Amino acid sequence: MRVRSSGFFILVFMGFMACDPNRFYENNVDFKSETWHKDSVAIFDVEIPDTFGVYNIYLNSRINGQYGYSNLYLFVTTLLPNEQIIRDTLECILADVNGKWLGKGFGNIWSNKIPYRKYIRFPQKGKYTFYIEQAMREDELKHILNAGIRIENAKK
Repeated sequence: MRVRSSGFFILVFMGFMACDPNRFYENNVDFKSETWHKDSVAIFDVEIPDTFGVYNIYLNSRINGQYGYSNLYLFVTTLLPNEQIIRDTLECILADVNGKWLGKGFGNIWSNKIPYRKYIRFPQKGKYTFYIEQAMREDELKHILNAGIRIENAKK
């Protein structure tokens, strides 16, 4: 009887966690052997239905606590529906000055949701393609589990 009731509460809890009314799009790419090779590009296609919505864009990262740096540099390239290209370089701060990991941690894994663009409107409707590359000047960046993108409906 006790096992059944515990299972029920776990299912209910997971159901609440799955409800995320602000999330418009989210996807992550896992890296084999926790290594992000400099030639590996995480690619995300997002269909934007209109130009009226207001969004926040975040970059996701999950690292192993053995990651050797307090930051992560990324190249973010966006291909708009009209073939225009926007390219940014972003520094993601993953640890404070004392070396304490930022973000949410569970065991030795740390997740970060890094603000990239806040309160934006997409200029056109259609398919936007986001390309994310590590820019740390290492061929193989160790202890990176995955990287991704999250687009949320901005709260008004």
